[in-house]
Amino acid sequence: MTTLFTDAEQNGLFLGRVWNPEVEGPSVVTLRDDQLIDITNKTAPLVRDICEMENPAEYVRNATGPVLGALADIATAPVDDQDRIHLLAPCDLQSVKACGVTFAASMLERVIEEQAAGDPQKAKAIRDRVTEVIGTSLANIKAGSPEAQSVKAALIAEGMWSQYLEVGIGPDAEVFSKAQILSSVGYGAKVGLHPISTWNNPEPEIVLTVSSKGRIVGAALGNDVNLRDIEGRSALLLSKAKDNNASCSIGPMIRLFDEGFDLDDVRAAELTLTVSGLDGFELTGHSSMKEISRDPEDLVSQTLGRHHQYPDGIVLFLGTLFAPTQDRDIPGEGFTHKLGDVVTISAPGLGRLTNEVQLSTTCQEWCFGVSHLMRNLAKRGLI
Repeated sequence: MTTLFTDAEQNGLFLGRVWNPEVEGPSVVTLRDDQLIDITNKTAPLVRDICEMENPAEYVRNATGPVLGALADIATAPVDDQDRIHLLAPCDLQSVKACGVTFAASMLERVIEEQAAGDPQKAKAIRDRVTEVIGTSLANIKAGSPEAQSVKAALIAEGMWSQYLEVGIGPDAEVFSKAQILSSVGYGAKVGLHPISTWNNPEPEIVLTVSSKGRIVGAALGNDVNLRDIEGRSALLLSKAKDNNASCSIGPMIRLFDEGFDLDDVRAAELTLTVSGLDGFELTGHSSMKEISRDPEDLVSQTLGRHHQYPDGIVLFLGTLFAPTQDRDIPGEGFTHKLGDVVTISAPGLGRLTNEVQLSTTCQEWCFGVSHLMRNLAKRGLI
């Protein structure tokens, strides 16, 4: 039996999407007693519409609709079978944005990637050198603080200046577009690696759901699939490293903020990552939101505001503390994915997100865009 949420988590207020073959398109759903309820209607045909409401939690709590089936059953359905109900990423028209280098500790791995120019064989020597220079001085450091400036100065003095130092511990956050609207995949889908990459890893993150007015209304889990060699060659290759077919996973559902779960729970969240390979390899990692160098509200305000509007809101990856340095095959080369790896990300209150790793060129093609969605909603009389 597939379990996405614990019994305690099922008391939360969840919002998501499924592919519904009866309407040949997506349905907006909520979770009650392990059953997915279709709450799609003319008032709110989209997840975006609910997130723009004054009180999304109250609306979803009172919304009614037909039962589509048990979540445990729907979660096992093949996501490439358009004739069966299956889970989708829980966002629809929101822009998919992501923040990088928000944990000063993981900033070191970005510096190492850049110094190694994408060569994993050089990474260990550089990592040892950086650690010797600054030791553990990055613990709980806050971006833009005097302590952060001291660390930056020490690394520059050692000839290890990096653009990642600026966004990692300087005043301005790195915010980039992770995926195109409607291109994210959900629970159970395959996530894709660009076939030119030979050094890559998962990135377990919390993903905020934010309205067009900048109000944070909920959170989900996400895998910001990372191509270390591509980005390490040049930061100008960031879009090639981050935005590929099936390279963004979000789910299993958005937990809406209410009296039982809010932004403080996100700030205290502890994420667990597991990778299980067909070769018997097992990796377990963690990311503690308590160690983030920038507060989630600051990251939202740097993304959305008078300087940049998003009329349909955003979903925002907050970054990760996790940096995989455990050797998989060759000593000193650290971790990289192999096809068939199963990646599971979990956090108390947000459930569990599981995906299998394949190449972007063999993952299901993204064929259902905004034009297809609008035509589908019009055909159903919802707009």
